[in-house]
Amino acid sequence: MRLALEQAKKAYDEGEVPVGAVIVRKGEVVSTGRNRREKEKNALCHAELEAIASACKKLGGWRLWECEMFVTLEPCPMCAGAAINSRLIKLTYGARDYKNGAVESVGQMFSLPFTHIPEIEGGVLEEECSGILSDFFKKLRQDK
Repeated sequence: MRLALEQAKKAYDEGEVPVGAVIVRKGEVVSTGRNRREKEKNALCHAELEAIASACKKLGGWRLWECEMFVTLEPCPMCAGAAINSRLIKLTYGARDYKNGAVESVGQMFSLPFTHIPEIEGGVLEEECSGILSDFFKKLRQDK
């Protein structure tokens, strides 16, 4: 999760909502990702999707069944769906997203009867993960 936080800090420095993701297989980092929606002008440029796409390319296939993802913010519906469809074995997130979280907060996509459901762990380094988001939005309001 600390590596995901490093990615979130990079996103923060780039003026992006600070969310970072890391995919690990057998204890080794396979890929990282961070939000780049503003830079890329693309609604699909979420940290999780970037990390999943990079992992698939690096590992040579779309099934990430030996991998787990660490992400600083509870995934939205799109990213939760990508975690399910990529066959991740586990998803670990930091801060809850009480507005858009689709794992436990607003919706519970992983409780639906899909063919594959990753194991979930939430609240890892929650204070640090939510703190960087709070700082970002506070700064954004002050700069207006």
